[in-house]
Amino acid sequence: MGIRRHRGSLPDGSRKEWRTHRWLVPGRNSNPVRVLPPPHSRSRVKWWQVHRRVARWFEHLAQRSPARATLLVFLAIITAITGLLSLPIATTSGERAPFIDALFTAVSAVCVTGLTTVDTATYWSHFGQGVMVLGVFIGGLGVMTLASLLALVVSSHLGLTQRMLASSATGSRGMSDVGQILTNVMMVSLVVEGGVFVALSLRFLTLGFTVPDALWSGLFMAISSFNNAGFVNLEGGAASFVGDWGFLLPIILAATVGALGFPVLNDFIRNPRKPRRWTLHSKMTLSVFGGLFFLSVISTAVLEWNNPGTFGHLAGSEKVLNSLLSGINSRSLGISAIDTSAQESTTVFLTGIFMFIGGGSASTAGGIKVTTFAVLFLAVLAEAKGSHDVEVYGRRLRFGTVRLAVSVLFISTAMVLLAAFLLLAMTNLPLEAVIFETISAFGTVGLSLGITPHLPAAAKAVLVFLMFAGRLGPMTFATALALREKSRLVRMPESRPIVG
Repeated sequence: MGIRRHRGSLPDGSRKEWRTHRWLVPGRNSNPVRVLPPPHSRSRVKWWQVHRRVARWFEHLAQRSPARATLLVFLAIITAITGLLSLPIATTSGERAPFIDALFTAVSAVCVTGLTTVDTATYWSHFGQGVMVLGVFIGGLGVMTLASLLALVVSSHLGLTQRMLASSATGSRGMSDVGQILTNVMMVSLVVEGGVFVALSLRFLTLGFTVPDALWSGLFMAISSFNNAGFVNLEGGAASFVGDWGFLLPIILAATVGALGFPVLNDFIRNPRKPRRWTLHSKMTLSVFGGLFFLSVISTAVLEWNNPGTFGHLAGSEKVLNSLLSGINSRSLGISAIDTSAQESTTVFLTGIFMFIGGGSASTAGGIKVTTFAVLFLAVLAEAKGSHDVEVYGRRLRFGTVRLAVSVLFISTAMVLLAAFLLLAMTNLPLEAVIFETISAFGTVGLSLGITPHLPAAAKAVLVFLMFAGRLGPMTFATALALREKSRLVRMPESRPIVG
């Protein structure tokens, strides 16, 4: 075997030598030569080839580690939104927003939280508000889509029997459902947001808004409410609409639909009149979500009915309306028409618990999710009864599901406590306000006792991390644990330490 050397000219006029391999073919007199193209011709990479390579790399990453791929997608979106909000045209004053405020707002928008360090209506221009609502739309749509796709990824990595059970539980047939999931999520989002947009725009027109202002405010509030973002682009916030059923009721309905989650909405679409065919996830989500919503409404009405700082000066129908709003507020909405800081301490305490639980899985709501809370409650109830199995609606939950729920609860609690500790160390704020703010950030709720704008930059950075972790942390962490689940042929001897 020999090597033949060649010389050629490069684009810059220089000459470079490259080699071609030459080999002998047994039984033949000729010596075929394999000619390779010049190195400089192979090194020219077009932009579409780079795009294709990046797409292949990301596809490979998504297959190996979907949790990392999810984090990279949201980090890229947050970076883009932060850059746009840092432009001078994003503010009404024409000056660049401080980086921490632009970053905080971008994370709050993409993670559909609603916490703000500046007033949305007066600080940000129409361009800035447009960037915010774009981040909310992409963030809310992305969370519902990614959560649904991650569920399919997990089910595809299970064994045949477990995959069949997972497909039955999620109502999906496998990875072939990806296109259908994307279509359904987009259609549900556009239909609900379109209906709320029409209702709110007409309401604003009846209140004397100009046509452009009515359309813009209606669009902004429709996207914000469905995605449970909590942003309000109206001067004075929602306080001036405290007794307006035409404004608050569409927001309550839109936020409820968004907080239920796409798997539940998908069941509605497929079997609208046959609840018996709904999946176990949908049944658990609806029952627990409805119970927590009812409990939140009743507790807020009882505790705040005569409070002069909140419900005391309102009429009876207005008290009922704001009690309903509080029921979905504590799920993840974050749009309050009353002064949250004037609520009773008992109301603040219960609201913090409801915010930590959050809404449905694969929804625009945050928290540990109502199904996680339901699994933990059922596990405690089964242990109290002395039952070896955790059962609900005629089905037995796998032990891995209970273990996963405990892991999500522990990690989520640790993140909230660590963030609260850091905020207490950085500020002189009371414990109640710090705990409420950290839970609101983790649960992507957006309710505040009024301390966020006054926090130092380091404390704002802590809340930025907490919002990001609260939006993607439990979901990606649960996916990573589920994908690591392996069956073992050899197991250690069983033993039981003393607990309690």
